[in-house]
Amino acid sequence: QVQLVESGGGLVQAGGSLRLSCAASGLTFSRCVMGWFRQAPGEEREFVALISWGGGSTNYADSVKGRFTISRDNAENTVYLQMNSLKPEDTAVYYCAAHIGAAPPLSPRNMDYWGKGTLVTVSS
Repeated sequence: QVQLVESGGGLVQAGGSLRLSCAASGLTFSRCVMGWFRQAPGEEREFVALISWGGGSTNYADSVKGRFTISRDNAENTVYLQMNSLKPEDTAVYYCAAHIGAAPPLSPRNMDYWGKGTLVTVSS
């Protein structure tokens, strides 16, 4: 069974940093595009960041560009999201997701597998 397990969420002050991790199992990790999405209370799930098979190509939502960095370690079947200069509006449940094959359009609808999420709360 495919499993994606997020960790690293928590409470942080505005301007601070957090690093999220997603450990994957049950799939050929190196052949999957990996992404991070988030869902704030009462809002739709939205795209945050995407990374290609080998990590050579990344894509970010405008709202996080310059502050967040996605990376992956294929030897460890793990994808990361380094979040710096956090703002209260970054507060959300953050989800790790996998897409089998080439990079899809930047929409939650195109992802094949999902983790259960980890909560990030940024206080002002």
